[in-house]
Amino acid sequence: MQNKRNFSAKREAIYQTLASTDVHPSAEWVYQKLKPKLPGLSLGTVYRNLSVFKEMGLARSVGVVNGHERFDAKMTPHPHFVCQRCYRIIDIPGGFNILDNKIYQNVEIECDAKVETHSITFYGLCGSCKRSETDQEQ
Repeated sequence: MQNKRNFSAKREAIYQTLASTDVHPSAEWVYQKLKPKLPGLSLGTVYRNLSVFKEMGLARSVGVVNGHERFDAKMTPHPHFVCQRCYRIIDIPGGFNILDNKIYQNVEIECDAKVETHSITFYGLCGSCKRSETDQEQ
């Protein structure tokens, strides 16, 4: 991680917790994971550090899901799927290979603009919730 030597122990722990999971956690999730190991940690410290990570380009917000802002340390552009029942956020396998590989060019032409970044999110039921719904119907 860049600037690692400038990170406090708490900041480093918060970043490592975020970077080591693919659940796209909320600040509350990160706090709950770290609180047993760092008793002096406050939820405010987690929020402030997540904001610092966003400013540094080390993390991004995936959006608000079920009332909680969710974060991702995977900074390469990739789409997400959000389950509207269990609120799980899933990185879409294959990334943008499932979409037209000229999507930036098409948007730039249509909008007479220059695309610098993007966020694409699909919503529905994850496989687990979909199976559960099918089981309940039978």
